[in-house]
Amino acid sequence: MIRNVHVQKITNKIKDMCIEVNYNLSEDMREAFYHAQNHEKSEIGCHILKQLQENLKIAGEEKIPICQDTGMAVIFMEIGIDVHFEGGNLEEAVNEGVRKGYEEGFLRKSVVKDPIYRENTKDNTPAIIHYQIVDGNDVTITVAPKGFGSENMSKIYMLKPSDGIEGVKKVIVKTVHEAGPNACPPMVVGVGIGGTFEKCAYLAKKALTREAGLHSSIAYVKELEIEMLHNINKLGIGPGGLGGTNTAFAVNIETYPTHIAGMPVAVNICCHVNRHITAVI
Repeated sequence: MIRNVHVQKITNKIKDMCIEVNYNLSEDMREAFYHAQNHEKSEIGCHILKQLQENLKIAGEEKIPICQDTGMAVIFMEIGIDVHFEGGNLEEAVNEGVRKGYEEGFLRKSVVKDPIYRENTKDNTPAIIHYQIVDGNDVTITVAPKGFGSENMSKIYMLKPSDGIEGVKKVIVKTVHEAGPNACPPMVVGVGIGGTFEKCAYLAKKALTREAGLHSSIAYVKELEIEMLHNINKLGIGPGGLGGTNTAFAVNIETYPTHIAGMPVAVNICCHVNRHITAVI
């Protein structure tokens, strides 16, 4: 059954989500913090985790951003095939929601019009928008602002099929090791394996929006997530990069079919806040 959705609803919802996700940490990340605090073996690591949680508490109570880098807005939209949008252009409505959210929420505007000439757009648009058509007549929106301290530490590798799963393990740990303190650990590590050059990067980004601690339904991928988290935490980078047993909260891996001649792997690192929020219209 066809359902009409006015694009103003999209604008209003995204505006609210942009503000909420920058003021309050998601419940899964709060639980990740509590777990890390209880298992951190380093005294300085425990102190840093305590400071980070105090920052989160102040941000929520004072209605201020949990991080000064309020990120570039990344929007995932799952659109039911029976949805008909009315009242305007969907993409313009999404960007208007980001614009209003960042202006009304007093969030830092970090987007420049051109990658070379660097003039600020002054409203944090345009957003990065990923669309997916699904069954039904709902619109599911996920807003995931991405700060660039951790984004700059992310990498794509075009591995050979002969590199196998050991090659995948090697580049995941290598990327985190090279990121060190620059990604504001403890981090969440999103990994995309398969597809093409651009598809694996999308998978890695999408993986970051999965709840921390919720593993893949594919048995070998779940095992890989657990092993990679263990190996990353053995690096000793620790909270704030000052040493400890919690370098990462979670490793989330997504896979996709690929070509017989390649094995693309993307590692998208996110800082300790790993902002993401989902709503259904």
